[in-house]
Amino acid sequence: MDKNFKPQKNKIYKEVYVDNFRELLDYTTKQFSNRIAFSYKIDVNSKTPEYVNVTFEKHHEDVKAFSTKLLSMGLKGKRVAIISHNQYPWPVSYMSINTGDMVCVPLDYLLPENEIENLLIRSNAEAIIFDGKFLEIFKNIKNKNTTNLKYYINMNSTEHEEDILSFWELLEEGYNLRKNGDISYDNIQIDSTKMSVLLFTSGTTEISKAVMLSQRNICSNVSAMTTLIKYEEDDKVLSFLPLHHTFECTATYLFCFFIGFNICYCDGLRHIAKNLVEYKISGMVCVPAVLDVMYRQIWKNIKQKNLTILVKIMMIISNFLLLLHIDIRRKLFKSILEPLGGALRTIIYGSASADIKVIKFFNSIGIRMIQGYGLTETSPVISCESDKYQKPGSAGRPLFCEDVQIINKDETGIGEITVKGPNVMLGYYENEEKTKEVLVNGYFHTGDLGYIDKDGYLFVTGRIKDMIVLKNGKKIFPQELEILLNNSSLIEESFVYLSPTGNDKLCTKLVYSMDNDSLKGKNEEEIYEMLKGEVKKVNSQIPPYKNIFEIKITTEPLIKTTTQKIKRHEEIKKILGN
Repeated sequence: MDKNFKPQKNKIYKEVYVDNFRELLDYTTKQFSNRIAFSYKIDVNSKTPEYVNVTFEKHHEDVKAFSTKLLSMGLKGKRVAIISHNQYPWPVSYMSINTGDMVCVPLDYLLPENEIENLLIRSNAEAIIFDGKFLEIFKNIKNKNTTNLKYYINMNSTEHEEDILSFWELLEEGYNLRKNGDISYDNIQIDSTKMSVLLFTSGTTEISKAVMLSQRNICSNVSAMTTLIKYEEDDKVLSFLPLHHTFECTATYLFCFFIGFNICYCDGLRHIAKNLVEYKISGMVCVPAVLDVMYRQIWKNIKQKNLTILVKIMMIISNFLLLLHIDIRRKLFKSILEPLGGALRTIIYGSASADIKVIKFFNSIGIRMIQGYGLTETSPVISCESDKYQKPGSAGRPLFCEDVQIINKDETGIGEITVKGPNVMLGYYENEEKTKEVLVNGYFHTGDLGYIDKDGYLFVTGRIKDMIVLKNGKKIFPQELEILLNNSSLIEESFVYLSPTGNDKLCTKLVYSMDNDSLKGKNEEEIYEMLKGEVKKVNSQIPPYKNIFEIKITTEPLIKTTTQKIKRHEEIKKILGN
């Protein structure tokens, strides 16, 4: 451990601090001006796509114009919702709402119509800016007249149609307003401490909580991250995780935008590999589920070429040379990096536990892996690895401006993670009881379990609510076993749970694919026996009380959130229903 290291002073670089989104926009325009901020295709399905590049200065002008138009519609101080797949109008809308003294309500685009309607009612939104794919849904909601929505704005239409407004036409009208002397936007004074973003946590509308964040909450987080990670002038990041989620919004959009990245919008999850190549992406923000897919595909290609032994030997050699401060990884593994675009150098990942084996592999081939940890309620980052301090398996060290404490520790030192700092939410909207439950003496109780090691690194071991406690008092974290099961080349994903019969035995649901070369031509009984063998291998690596006794197999993917977290309660209900 460094002699002078203190968790609360975890700084490598000088902080670039902004207190609100107006300051953030002013900073990026001044610093990067004509550098490209956003890149996207007009038609992702075209064989000869037309690319659009937007500079930092042009983006700032778009925000001023669109916000001016929204203000002219009487929306100052009102709630404005956004629901869309990742595309350029999303950041324009987000910034326009926040810098125009309105409250932004980002919604999950995977929600069914009834839940979208419910959240619009709960948030009291008066305008919705939506992806054109949801046009019929919002026509239905409009006809029901159950919400307070006054304006329906379609991101993908080029002109107004009846009562559905066009984002692009409103943007042009905003430019005209400013050209004709409308300075309403310029006269807005931002209160950095009041609610500016209202975010609904995952779950059904009956149980989802609405998190209130201020611009200071979010900007303190973005600013603190500038002390940990530096990038190059020509860096490009691929945006593909849903922007309504704080991890993608803060880490990819706000942070990468703040430090001058070129943000490129992905054509869709199936097109990540293609987009990495065509945009020459150097950075990614992703979740472990995406890393697992990339890892498996790379090793599949290696095995098909009969290069497994050679690659493993090369990894041993390159890692040994690293100890001597000789780094030849990107030259040595050029053929592996080329299908990833050849330029990919950094991956920031979080949202769930990652397999150490996968992390070490990407580090070994020359891709720097940086893990972060946080929650919506903390804007979201609590801890993060950095350019200097990394430890595979950890969630990095707490940000310098945050105080992280582990409380109610058990005999192994594991306890609940609590955090205090400028990033901690204002509270839950219209839920004072729940707010008081999680905010105690200024510390937010995360509901996550973990520990801080002697070097100041935070390790997250699981959720309190997900922890399985056996009758003999033994504690089991299902995610730990799921990582081991998912290491099998035969298993796509897994879900570990306690037997509902009350016999204190662990069970698992295993998802497999018929496209797996090792399973092709096999019947279900044969596949079951093969997967049972994989479970036996895992059981041989762990203490007997963690052994898995019953398995179910399926080709149907597990129920997950948009950030690929398993919806554990829904899976249990589904299993009990079967």
